[in-house]
Amino acid sequence: MVVSANRLELLQIADAVAREKSIDRQIVVDAMQDAIAKAARSRYGAETDVHAEINTKTGELRLARHLQVVDLVENGATEITVDEAKRHNPAAQVGDVIADPLPPFDFGRIAAQSAKQVIVQKVREAERDRQYDEYKDRIGEIVNGAVKRVEYGNVFVDLGRGEAIIRRDEMIPRETFKVGDRARAYVYDVRREPRGPQIFLSRTHPQFMAKLFGQEVPEIYDGIVEVKAVARDPGSRAKIAVISRDSSIDPVGACVGMRGSRVQAVVGELQGEKIDIIPWSPDIATFVVNALQPAEVAKVVLDEEADKIEVVVPDEQLSLAIGRRGQNVRLASQLTGWDIDILTEAEESERRQKEFLQRTEIFMNALNVDETVGQLLASEGFRTVEEVAYVEPSELAAIEGFDEDTAAEIQARAQEYLATIEAEFDEKRRALGVEDDLREVEGITTSMMVALGENDVKNVEDLAGCATDDLVGWTERKDGETTRHAGYLDGYDLSRQDAEAMIMAARVKAGWIEAAAEETEADAAEESAEA
Repeated sequence: MVVSANRLELLQIADAVAREKSIDRQIVVDAMQDAIAKAARSRYGAETDVHAEINTKTGELRLARHLQVVDLVENGATEITVDEAKRHNPAAQVGDVIADPLPPFDFGRIAAQSAKQVIVQKVREAERDRQYDEYKDRIGEIVNGAVKRVEYGNVFVDLGRGEAIIRRDEMIPRETFKVGDRARAYVYDVRREPRGPQIFLSRTHPQFMAKLFGQEVPEIYDGIVEVKAVARDPGSRAKIAVISRDSSIDPVGACVGMRGSRVQAVVGELQGEKIDIIPWSPDIATFVVNALQPAEVAKVVLDEEADKIEVVVPDEQLSLAIGRRGQNVRLASQLTGWDIDILTEAEESERRQKEFLQRTEIFMNALNVDETVGQLLASEGFRTVEEVAYVEPSELAAIEGFDEDTAAEIQARAQEYLATIEAEFDEKRRALGVEDDLREVEGITTSMMVALGENDVKNVEDLAGCATDDLVGWTERKDGETTRHAGYLDGYDLSRQDAEAMIMAARVKAGWIEAAAEETEADAAEESAEA
């Protein structure tokens, strides 16, 4: 068969479009077939089910209308009787579809324009799908491109096979790009949107720095050195924590490079951002001390339940530890994931002295003892009257200047004081309308019942409906600032696990849920032992 110039031209167009748009050739051919079929329907009628087929080897175009074989024709454009169908195909039966060939025709101007629009639309959709499929798997990578245009501070980057955007808030402060500049950025999101897939890039993302180090430091690329955490104040300062899987390789030295060559390459890309490279440690206290470099730390006090850590520094190191506008401590907090409070040695000493005086006064008032005895109890580490009341008598008797009789008298006074306080709390909780059954929930004390009653938690069902945050409070971090929201039982040294256990016990008692099998067996064993 001789292939005409028009047929060859059709295939050449399909090949050219597929190469230019980086899409499959068959997608372009299918788009052409749909476009030709649409144009043919404008000639033979909109109701006609016209199909076009292009032979991908010869370029030959065939048009046919599909007709449904029926007993009684109601629509001549889409249906055909059995007798007429058998002229085309002797084996035709009701329900079959017959392809009736149509003669070729010349496209009119309007039909050709319509066909062109269909092809352009189909090719554009295929191009968008290809672009989305290609870049959705590249989230977390660094890409390079040329700046195509800048609009309202947003930079549009030509990646060769797609277009990406660096929004103004994802740019390093005081950084400017002009059309034609090369841009390197981190792919942090790819989304499908009505106008096509959107590729979002960032130059302020913490992982952008981590990936840059991965490109500059072979040990990171090979997995010998690992970047554990990154905290950035874009354009100003950053901290990066690294650890080595090989004890013979210094992770900090590997990232710095010979005469600082490696870190300087990253600094240059980030517009002079100062970078502190610190060794990561599984011990949180050591890690926090490292994170606060270059400040020296004298002492660390850890509060694991509140994810809070107190750091004591020499007086002359305070400004260095906090940093300009709190930058150093803020970055250290982001890096470690802990709230960090900075105290000087003088402030810590003053606070401890204040706590000592407060405890001494509590013991003097509660136990009706003189200042010397109060100071002795406070200095021995007793913090509350409860500790004094229920400690082993031998421990009190072992205090210098105490004997067994003195210890017994002090414990008797402590227990009497606690009984008085208990009676006052009980009276107060009755006045608040807190029901007796709330006391049966394990872990609930009378003073807690008063605190709950003041917050309208007056029975087991009220407690069952509480969330853990309601009891112990919660913290929110916004714009680098941490806000603490108080809970109903603040001040009771209650952990989140304790609060959850209380709430679950209340839900079991209220009948909302069933007790766990282990708890049921333990209760049965306990009852059996008592019997």
